[in-house]
Formats: sequence, C-alpha cells, structure tokens
Amino acid sequence: MQAGLGFDDLDRPSEEFLLECVHCGLCLLTCPTYSLLGIEADSPRGRLYLMTSMLDRKIALTNRFVDHMRLCLLCRACESTCPSGVKYGRLMEAVRGQIRRLYGQSALERFTRYMVFKALLPNQRSLEFLFGISRLYQRTGLRTAMRRSGLIRFLPRQLRALDEYIPPIPSQFFKAREHPLTKPKGNKEHRVGFFSGCVMSLIFPPVNQATLNVLAKNGCEVVTPERQKCCGALHIHNGELEIARQLARTNIDAFEEADVDYVVSNAGGCGATLKEYHDLLRGDPQYVSKAERFSEKVRDVTEFLNGINLNKSFGRIDAKATYQDPCHLAHVQKIKDQPRTLIRAIPGVELVEMKEPDRCCGSAGSYWFTNNDLSMKLLDSKMANIATTKADLVLTANPPCLMHLRLGVARAEMNARVAHVVELLDWAYRSGKGE
Repeated sequence: MQAGLGFDDLDRPSEEFLLECVHCGLCLLTCPTYSLLGIEADSPRGRLYLMTSMLDRKIALTNRFVDHMRLCLLCRACESTCPSGVKYGRLMEAVRGQIRRLYGQSALERFTRYMVFKALLPNQRSLEFLFGISRLYQRTGLRTAMRRSGLIRFLPRQLRALDEYIPPIPSQFFKAREHPLTKPKGNKEHRVGFFSGCVMSLIFPPVNQATLNVLAKNGCEVVTPERQKCCGALHIHNGELEIARQLARTNIDAFEEADVDYVVSNAGGCGATLKEYHDLLRGDPQYVSKAERFSEKVRDVTEFLNGINLNKSFGRIDAKATYQDPCHLAHVQKIKDQPRTLIRAIPGVELVEMKEPDRCCGSAGSYWFTNNDLSMKLLDSKMANIATTKADLVLTANPPCLMHLRLGVARAEMNARVAHVVELLDWAYRSGKGE
C-alpha cells in the first residue's frame, strides 16, 4: 500500500525542528527499538532522516516507511540525550497524523479506530460498560474455561495478548461524579483539581482513592470535575489529533470552571499530555491562551507533593523497593528525583535502584497490543533488571506501566508486589499516627 510523495499541509512536520538534528547518533544509545533491532531506520536519527526525505518529496508513504514510524514506542528517551534539543515527540505525532489521513486503511482498521478513539475513549460511561463486560468475562469462569480448554489459542494473536494483559477488573470503578469534592484533613492549604484519568479509574481505582487520601492528608481541598474526559494521549500517539484537540478543550473548560490552583495527575502519560496542551492547541486562537494557563497549573502528584510542606506522619513499612521510571514522567516531564525522594521519606523502606530504570518497560500506551513481540522482549529485559534488586515492592507512577509490570511479575513468577508511589504513601499514612 502506498500514498503519494510528501506530506500534506495539515499538521505538517516542522522543517525547523527536523533541521535541529545534527545526526550525532547519541539517541541510538537510548532508543529501545534500535537496541533490539539494530536497524538505523528504527532509531530516532533514522526516522528523522525518513521524515526529512518525505518532507522533501523524495520518498512516498510506503508500507516500509509506515512500519518504521509505527515501531517507535514514543518513549522520548532520545529527547533526554539529544544535545540539540530536537522535538522528536512533536515530529512523530505530526507524522502519525499524516499516516492516519494519507495512508490507506482497511475497513476493519477504520471500524476499530472509530470504536476506540471516537466511541469509547471520549466517553467514560461507555468505557465503564465495556470494562463491566470484561469483569463478567473474568468472574463468571469463562476466561478460565477458555484457557483450560485451549480455545484461547484459536483467537487472533492480539486478542490473546489482550486476554493476558488486562489484570482482574475491580468490583467498583472510580467515578469522578462520585467524588466532586474531597475535604482536607485539618487546615485547608491548597485547592487542587484532580485529573482522574480513564484507565486509572477503571483498572486501578485504589490508586485514585489513595491519591485523594494523600492530598487530603496534606491540606488539600480536591475538586474532581465530572466533565473531565480522557487526556487524549492515545489519540495523539495514533494520529487522531483533531479528536485530541476536542478532548483538550473540554478538559481545559472543566478545570477552569473548577477554579483550582493546580491540576494534579497521578499518571505520567496523562500529565505529560496535559502539560503539552498548549502545543496541541497552538493553532486555536480561542484556546491557545487558556491552554497555556492550564498547562502551567499541571503537576504530577509526586511533583506537587515535593513542592509543598509534606506531611511526614508516616508509619513504618519494612520493605525493599525499586522504582521504574515511566517514560513520559522521566523524559517528557523531567521528573525523576521527586518519586525517589518520597519513597526514601518513608521509614523502613529501602530503595534499591535497578539497572536502566528509565528504559521503557515496553507498554508504551497501546504498543503492547500493536507490537506485542517487541513489547514482551522489552518487558523481559526489564524484569531481569528488577530481579537483580531482590525487591519485594516494585513502584512506578503510570497505569500502563503498572499493568505491564504486573504481567511481568506474573510471567517471571516473582514474589513481588507492583504498586504506585502514591499507594505506598497512603499505606504509610494509614500505619502512622497523628496528622
């Protein structure tokens, strides 16, 4: 399948950004796909060269070009090592928008995209319904029967991966409409908005509840706007930029109406997207200023807690812990020290660093689904690094990472618990005394 030469003008990759690359090759050292495949075209430098060739109308939008672009995890580790400050993420997002519009799609792919990006992700109640069906599949014994009978082997590979990947669905979801206002424990020091997220709310509601508990313990009045929607990260990474812009406008309005000083997120990927709304809406004269004000308010929960006078009424938790840096927290938001500072603040917790803690675990949003083989290779490498720490607690701060690491622990038969940093803080507060 092939489209014509070059790109169109809508969300065209910036020639200025492309020219910033000096082809030094430092990005190759941190690129997960290059480390696995050893192919120049599957490195950031190689992909930038292909983008430039497309921009100059030297090559067409072929299957090979699209494959090289889709193999990128968009972990953006290359941005942390690039001496020229190339905005690789912005360029890749623009190219994927081009691919979505110009590259031919099958009827099945068009239908799947419609269902995922238009019907489900923007509508939290639809997601609740879908995950409710998944919960029935897991709890009625159908999932067990499918596995024991071997019928699971007859499903398409991606559906088998989905069955393996999705953890047990909890009995209750976190619903923003049920948590409009959380009052502080003690004096009110801050008024913050909580971005509850779609995946975190459905698969990890205890993480959201722990976030509210910890913020309340630190003098926060927390507003959780019912009108908020999916952050749009998966849309952006898959070229659905216009839907992402619609979601961004809705979220900006929801939190502006809430009149909060900060917008707190507990998901590294969501927070990174929220902080880049001003880039996403740079061409919208009605929202660009609103987006800039909104993005300036966004804080990861670990970043926010490190920026205030932290309540340290922690009880003791005897555990050996290691921390996995979510890519978009470390490489986009540049937040590495803050989670570690919080972990070390808890009495009894020994933090043991793993090798390459900021190397992508392989989840990468929907990458585990679209490129399962490479995703599992990256996961196996990550689990080998975790095993050397002998940690009984594996901490991270992003829902896809939580899911992927839990799968890795199960596959490796490790005796370790995977949790969010804010859950550890909540446990410590619950075992402590006083305010």
